[in-house]
Formats: sequence, structure tokens, C-alpha cells
Amino acid sequence: MSASPLQLGLVFGGVSGEHAVSIRSANTVAAALRRGANAERYELRCFYIDQWGHWWPPAVADAVLAKGTPATADELPAASLRPGFQGFPEGALDIQVWVPVLHGPNGEDGTIQGLFSLMQVPFVGSGVLGSAVGMDKQAMKAAFAAAGLPQVPYACVEADELRSAPEVLLQRLEQQLGYPCFIKPANLGSSVGISKATNRSELLEGLKLAASHDPRLVVEQGVSARELECAVLGQREMRASVLGEICFDADWYDYDTKYSEGKSHTVIPAQVPSAISERARAMAIAACRAVGASGLARVDFFYAEASGELWLNEINTLPGFTSQSMYPMLWEASGVPLETLVHQLVQLAQESEPSNASGGLQAA
Repeated sequence: MSASPLQLGLVFGGVSGEHAVSIRSANTVAAALRRGANAERYELRCFYIDQWGHWWPPAVADAVLAKGTPATADELPAASLRPGFQGFPEGALDIQVWVPVLHGPNGEDGTIQGLFSLMQVPFVGSGVLGSAVGMDKQAMKAAFAAAGLPQVPYACVEADELRSAPEVLLQRLEQQLGYPCFIKPANLGSSVGISKATNRSELLEGLKLAASHDPRLVVEQGVSARELECAVLGQREMRASVLGEICFDADWYDYDTKYSEGKSHTVIPAQVPSAISERARAMAIAACRAVGASGLARVDFFYAEASGELWLNEINTLPGFTSQSMYPMLWEASGVPLETLVHQLVQLAQESEPSNASGGLQAA
């Protein structure tokens, strides 16, 4: 007699600027967990966190996935006027392994990982520490610097500086970094809130835009480089995928270019010297170690072909799983198809040490 299928809980949506991307990723992951051998291994229940932070049961979640776009207030059953988490919907306490498919704040930053740790239920992905450090670009860059990993010159900015002494701030950034430069909120992904500045006026507007998303900002020196990405899988024994390259016709890889059909394309494996590929793959694992990430991560690089310089850009501890997302495509090219990949993620979560389920780093 075969064992009962494992009860999986896929949670998606969230109070984040990347809510819509999360829905797209969740559709891909849910489909892979319901196909082939996974359909016998797992009983998948999906749970939706709306844009106000309320949790909804599978009936609502499945309707959102079918629609493919965020639920509006009038599409949801009556909810409390108070925003935020107010308890689990029916069926959530029966879940044996959680699969968070959330991007950005309130999902990728250690908050929901802390909730699952308190519940003592295994979950896919990094724990509280790795998620929080990997999410906050200021903390992430400090961890990379402490580990001796190469990065482009950058400066940390607090939004209060922009309000209290904008001229002093602009002069500091011009002296430190010059133009062009890129302004980023510290705690968002998917290129949300990021802008490029080639002069003081654009720098000021870019700082205002980023500050509207996050009080903590990072400004990076612009470099002429190719954009490479590497996928990492595992916990104590991490392995890195082949490299991929993002190619695009736009001035830079913004949100519209990233998620619009036909505006960018990938080259997998990336056409780079083998020495660069090996160096990047080793750096990808070192980046995970530096921030305390485990399970799955996508690590991004800048590669200056003329000089051979390779800089670590950032780590993403819950990378996208849309049809255009690099993480699953990189593993597909490395011999791990999507259905096998999601199965391995769940297996690793199950195999984590019992102590991890109550507060340590989680395996994915």
C-alpha cells in the first residue's frame, strides 16, 4: 500500500510591489507539483495572501491563479477592515511542508519564514537570517564585502538624508560614484523602484522614487558589463548551475524589459570563457554562504568582457518561477527539469534537521 501523499501548502501573493509576479510564479510551481510523479507524491493546497495581508483558503487561491491577476477587494469574500495577518484559513494547519512563492517584502525577507519557524513546520527556502540579509541590499552588500567578494562601487543612503540635506547627499554621491549610476530601494526586487541617473536632476528624481518604496536605498556606480546569472540549489552541499546571460535592447534591465514578452532574451549557457564560468559558479556559492542563504538562490553578476572583471551584483533567495525566469531555465539546462526541481526543493525541506524547523536555517 502506497504512503499517503505529503500535504504541501503553496502560499503566494503578499503585501509587496511584486504581488503580480508572485501569482505568475505560483502558477508555474503549482502546475509542476501537480504533474507526473509529483501528482502522486503530493497533495497541493494553495493559499493566497491578498494585497492587504489577509490569508485566503484554496478555493479563493485557485480562483486567483486561474484569473492570473491580483484579486480586487470586490472579488474577495468579506474581510476584516484591519489589514494584516489575522489567522490561518481552513486547512492551513494540516500542511506538512510549506512552499512560499513570494517575492519582495513580507514574504522574501524573513517575515513569513519566522512564522513557519514558530509553527515548527518545514518550508522551502532560506530561514530568517538568510532571507533578511539577502533581501536588504545594504545588509547584503556589507556581508559580501566582509566575505571579500568583488562588487562595483556603491553607497548606502537613508531617505532622511534626502529630506534633511539633499544638496549634501547629491554632492556626496557625485564625488563617490559619478555618472551614470543606479538608484535602488534596499528591499525590493524585480527592478521595482530602480532608475538610472546620468545627471543631477535624474539622480534627485531617482532618489525620490526609490525613497517612495523604501527608507533604505543603495546607489551603485554604472559599469559597462554583461549581466550573468547562476542558480544555486542545496544546503550544506550546494551546487551551482550553468551560467545564463540576460540580453536586452533597452538601456538597462528595467521591470518592463524583464517581464514583457520579446523585450529581452536569455542565452543559456552563457558564452563566456570557462575560467569565468567556474569563477562565477564558485562565487555564487560563496555569496550564499556570506548571507546565510540556503536551499535555493539566484546569484547575479556583472562581467566586463574587455578587462575580465567579474563583480557580484546581488542574491535572490526566492527567485521567480515565471515562464521567463532564469532560475528554472538554468536548472533545466543543467539537466534538472522543472518537475524534478520542485520535487528536490520539497525533499530538501523535509530532510532539514528537526532543530531547523524551530528556528534555524531551512533547507530547500
